[in-house]
Amino acid sequence: MKFSRFRSLSGWKRMSRCAHNGDMEQMDTLLREIRACTHCAAVLPYPPRPVLRAASTARLMIVGQAPGRRVYETGVPWNDPSGDRLREWLQLSREDFYDERRIAIVPTAFCYPGKGRHGDLPPRPECAPMWHPRLWEALPEIRLALLVGSYAQAYYLGARCAGTLTETVQRRGEYLPKFFPLPHPSPRNRRWLAGRPWFDNEVLPELREKVRAVLNF
Repeated sequence: MKFSRFRSLSGWKRMSRCAHNGDMEQMDTLLREIRACTHCAAVLPYPPRPVLRAASTARLMIVGQAPGRRVYETGVPWNDPSGDRLREWLQLSREDFYDERRIAIVPTAFCYPGKGRHGDLPPRPECAPMWHPRLWEALPEIRLALLVGSYAQAYYLGARCAGTLTETVQRRGEYLPKFFPLPHPSPRNRRWLAGRPWFDNEVLPELREKVRAVLNF
């Protein structure tokens, strides 16, 4: 009987390892497909260079809009002043922020869309419907997704978005525990942040608490 129980436990461990390895292989395959994607090549200002980071073990997902020019050039997501502010909001070091075993960084669109009259153009609309559902399947451990900016919120919340980004952030409790909406941390949003002290006083402490809980910090 003891041998039988031991054999059963060993079999369970082998099955668990196989499932884990299968998740890793699924993610590796998917990331290769995404990084090789040229679907929007004809309408992008530069050759496609999809930028994202993910591992099947990640528990937190950060959904932004699309890479900026600097991120496109370096291939590192949030590698710019917006990323510095986002890490400050989350109280995460660069090392922890880029630990893809814990944090998946998945923009609404993966390639730099180019410059418009008032800043970067919106994310390409084809990208998220094509890839995000498959990414969610390959990320079974995700406990919370941060929706950073109006484009991420529009895609994931749809008609559940409030009338404005401000209202959506204020009503964040309606989207928990799965989603946490945030404004974009771009330097262009300094005026928005300066005029809403409740964001620093109420939203950021709640955000940090939930992120620490998800990441087991």
